[in-house]
Amino acid sequence: MTSSKRVQDRSQNKRVQELEIATEKHKVISKILHLFETLKCEQESIISLRNLDQHRQQLNLPKPNKISDFLRKSPKLFELYKDRRGVVWCGLTEEAQELIKEEEQIIREHSEKAAEYVTRMLMMSLDKRLPLDKIAHFRRDLGLPMDFRKHWGEYLELVSWKSDWAITEHEKKVLGINEGKRDCDSDHVPGLLSLSFPLKFPQTYKKVYRYGGKIEHFQKREYLSPYADATGLKAGSLEFDKRAVAVMHELLSFTIDKRLVTDYLTHFRREFTMPQKLMRLLLKHFGIFYVSERGKRFSVFLKEAYDGSELIEKHPLVVWKEKVMRSVGYRGNKKKIGSFEDFSDSEDNYDVALVRSDSGDEEHAVMDLGNDETMQTLENDSDGDGSEMEIDDSYLLIELAGLISCSGEIA
Repeated sequence: MTSSKRVQDRSQNKRVQELEIATEKHKVISKILHLFETLKCEQESIISLRNLDQHRQQLNLPKPNKISDFLRKSPKLFELYKDRRGVVWCGLTEEAQELIKEEEQIIREHSEKAAEYVTRMLMMSLDKRLPLDKIAHFRRDLGLPMDFRKHWGEYLELVSWKSDWAITEHEKKVLGINEGKRDCDSDHVPGLLSLSFPLKFPQTYKKVYRYGGKIEHFQKREYLSPYADATGLKAGSLEFDKRAVAVMHELLSFTIDKRLVTDYLTHFRREFTMPQKLMRLLLKHFGIFYVSERGKRFSVFLKEAYDGSELIEKHPLVVWKEKVMRSVGYRGNKKKIGSFEDFSDSEDNYDVALVRSDSGDEEHAVMDLGNDETMQTLENDSDGDGSEMEIDDSYLLIELAGLISCSGEIA
């Protein structure tokens, strides 16, 4: 893969500030969501800061950053208190608990669509078979429940082909196929396509004219559908590269945020018949994709899906995350951690002394995400959404209507 230094060199003149803002927002919400999931797995949904310190890597809060300082910035979501022994504990506020219930409901309501996207990934794959560990990287991006691996095996295999799902999201838009009415051809056979991709270039980028001819030829070139058999394509050929662009376009179209960590794409190079130097291809087609090099992991955006820093069409989970972000951060006096007057290890005594303001004011202003100083305080180059956790409370089991079979033991 292209080195980090090379990626930054090639992208510095093509930077899109609005999508960098979207990246910063994602880093913050990733931390919050990981904390939500961690607390959900704990008895009584509380955890000591000593144990929470073990999650520094997933939260991407390296020392000397204090986890307690990050938690204090969101008093509407997290409560901090001390027991009589001086141990600091963290719990969820009632507002956070209601938000978590709301998320679970949204995931249940859209489980069929998430299952469809997983099936279509299998349809695009070389062997029609994918390891569950790789699909797990897409869990949040596809809107899968946190415990989905309990119900599926080590591998998923396609057992039935669904022709009307073998039409790309790009085809549906260009051809005006109404998905709601299911007016797509049930006998559709994926093959050669000659569709151009929507392009968006940075306003400050003045060198596009140098590539005008190449871009025009690329747009007119035919390519194999991501759902067609690509075993005959020669790696490195123009047709091979354009099909790879179509595959990445389709995968990004499946995601809630129309954004993925580039590492997750590279994990599927063999399964989806994509080039080894995938990052180079993403950077080359900067009118279609945008690569952000902020943080420890690079992110790739589907540019056509964004208007500035906002998604044009927002999935209900995106709306939910925006709601969570409105409860993140405060401006005012630093909060003190309360303590128990009488502490008992028994389950009958769980009264808590919540975090209070020095001034006694319990109204907290929501942070302004456009303020660079606030954003830098809340995030520390995070992208901690790769971990997978097991919980006892199951979400609604996603049914795939006989299209997928599970193999191997339950992970």
